[in-house]
Amino acid sequence: MSQQQSIYEKARALIDAANSEDPNRVTVDNRDWPKELLYSERMSDMLERYNPDADDAMKLAIRAQHIERWKSPRNAYPMDRIGYLTWRKDLYKIQANTAVGLLQQAGYGEDVTERVCKAVAKKNIKGNPDTQLLEDVTDLVFMEHYMLEFVGKHPDYSEEKWIDIIRKTWNKMSPEAHAFALSGAVRLPESLVPLIEKATSGGENDAG
Repeated sequence: MSQQQSIYEKARALIDAANSEDPNRVTVDNRDWPKELLYSERMSDMLERYNPDADDAMKLAIRAQHIERWKSPRNAYPMDRIGYLTWRKDLYKIQANTAVGLLQQAGYGEDVTERVCKAVAKKNIKGNPDTQLLEDVTDLVFMEHYMLEFVGKHPDYSEEKWIDIIRKTWNKMSPEAHAFALSGAVRLPESLVPLIEKATSGGENDAG
């Protein structure tokens, strides 16, 4: 194993160790997982399917997307729009700083940590290819694994509300991610496919 591979493996192990501390547990295919460790596995799996040539910096950024997320709960902020936006802004910064600290501990220099920081902090989505890649993978994972659960938590939402939510997600994605999502490469929830198709039929125009 080369020195660079060794640093990468150490950084990944540190990220996984941190997410393994998540007290929230989920069971998938008869296996018990820390919630954010499962999320990071799903993110890495989607990256490998969507962009298998991604470099180590992006592999680590995407695996650290939700690093220690449970330590910054949404309910610690006012449960209104301003509270949500403040929480999200703070969360991205905390997660980015945490990821950078672990990468520095593993031995990475500023050339890698700065890229990871910007991506995890969601800086300049449309202008920074790293951030756009992370956003694409995040949204593809949401569509495949979490959208159905999210729908179940909000049974009072109208069809129009769901179309708006899906369209806003779609508009954050790149054209490449749009094509990937509609190619059959993403396992979309069968019950939601008609709604997704309706929402995304005008999505290309809306994205600009």
